[in-house]
Amino acid sequence: MSLDAAVQAVPTMLIIWAVVTACFVAILTYRGQLTRYEQERLFLMEIDLNGEQHQSAIVRRIHQIQPYVRILAVASSLLTISIVTIWTMDAWRTLHS
Repeated sequence: MSLDAAVQAVPTMLIIWAVVTACFVAILTYRGQLTRYEQERLFLMEIDLNGEQHQSAIVRRIHQIQPYVRILAVASSLLTISIVTIWTMDAWRTLHS
């Protein structure tokens, strides 16, 4: 792929980056909401069978979404690096022509 073709692909890459990053932020927010008050609740409430089941359900949900967090983080990072690299290479070429 030539640099000119890569530069023309940047607007599309920015849209894809925005969607991936928005999904990444949304899943991080969801994970944060799951664990928001759990640490306080562990100390304040008496742990009974129902409390343990509730805690296990939260931990299970966190483990279920963890692969998606990693995939979206890597995708967002790679897209960011790609866009910045293309932009930098184009700017370098423009300055030295």
